[in-house]
Amino acid sequence: MRIPFEELKAEFNRVLIKLDFPTNKADLCAQVFAENSRDGVYTHGLNRFPTFVRYIKEGVIKAHNQPTLINAFGALEQWDGNLAPGIINALFCMDRAISLAKDNGIGCVAIRNTNHWMRGGTYGWQAADAGYIGINFTNTIANVAPSDGTTPTLGNNPLVISVPRKGGHVVLDMAISQFSIGKILQYQSYGEQLPVPGGYDNEGNLSTDPTAILDSKRVLPIGFWKGSGLTMVLDLLATILSQGKSVKQITGQGMEFGVSQVFIAIKPQSGQQTDGLIEEILNFTKSSKLADADKAVSYPGENTLKTRKRNLKEGVLVDERIWNEVKSF
Repeated sequence: MRIPFEELKAEFNRVLIKLDFPTNKADLCAQVFAENSRDGVYTHGLNRFPTFVRYIKEGVIKAHNQPTLINAFGALEQWDGNLAPGIINALFCMDRAISLAKDNGIGCVAIRNTNHWMRGGTYGWQAADAGYIGINFTNTIANVAPSDGTTPTLGNNPLVISVPRKGGHVVLDMAISQFSIGKILQYQSYGEQLPVPGGYDNEGNLSTDPTAILDSKRVLPIGFWKGSGLTMVLDLLATILSQGKSVKQITGQGMEFGVSQVFIAIKPQSGQQTDGLIEEILNFTKSSKLADADKAVSYPGENTLKTRKRNLKEGVLVDERIWNEVKSF
C-alpha cells in the first residue's frame, strides 16, 4: 500500500511527541524517517521505526541530550554524542563539518557515544545540497565474518561519498556486505530469495536464502577479502578519530549503541570546468554497452531520485503490517 509523504511524516512525529521528544527533534527525526522511505530505503525508514521506538523506551536513545565538544584541532573536531538520537547528532556533525570546510577547505567531525544514524546517505545528500563533497562512515555491532572466518568479528560499517551536481547529486551509500542486514530481513519478510548470493549457510555454502544467511550470521562482504579489509579500516578510523568505542566494544554490550562516526566535508572548486569534468565521467560510464537492453547504466543516487519522484506523486510504499504497528503506538 502507499501513504502520502506528509501523512507518513505526521505519524512518526505524533509517536515521537508522545514519547516526550522535544518538538524540534521530533520533527527532524520524523522528516528523516519519512524521507528514507520516500527515497526507497524502506529498511531505514518505516521498517526501522519500531526498533527506534523500542530503543527510546529502553533508555538507549536519550531524546533530551545534546552533543558536547571534546576537542578542536583546526579543521578537526571531536564530539561526544551523549547517546542523543543518532539522526540529530549526525545532522549536527555534517553541518559542523560543512562550517569548518567553509573556512578551511575541508572539515572533519568525529563523534563518539552516539546512536544509529539510520540511512547514512541522508548526510551525503545533506553535504551535496549545501554544495560540498561529503564523506561519512560509522562502525556498528559485529555482524560480518572476516574473509576466511566463520564468526562475525567485523561491523557492517557503511560508507557514504557524495558529490554535488546540478543535474542530480552523485551519492554512493553502501554497506560493506553485499546486502545490508535490513535488506536481508526485508527479503525474508517477503518470502523471497536474494537476487545474488548474499552470505553463507551453516554448511559454509554461498546462499541466496535470507533465512539461512541470518541463521549462520555469515553475511558476505563485498569483494570477499577486499570488503573485509575495508570494513576493518573504517572501524579503525572511526574509533581512532573519535576516541570512541570499537566494533569489539559495541558488540560486547549486546546492543548497538554508543557507536563512533566520522563526517567529512570538502569544498570543491566551483565553475564550468568542475561541472564539465563531472559530466564527462558520468557520460563515459553510461556509454558502456548494456548487459541487459532493458536496464540502463546508472550513477549512484540516480535511481534514488527516480524513486523519490514516484513516491511523492503516488504515495510512499509501505509495509502494511509495520504501518499498522506504528499507528498503534
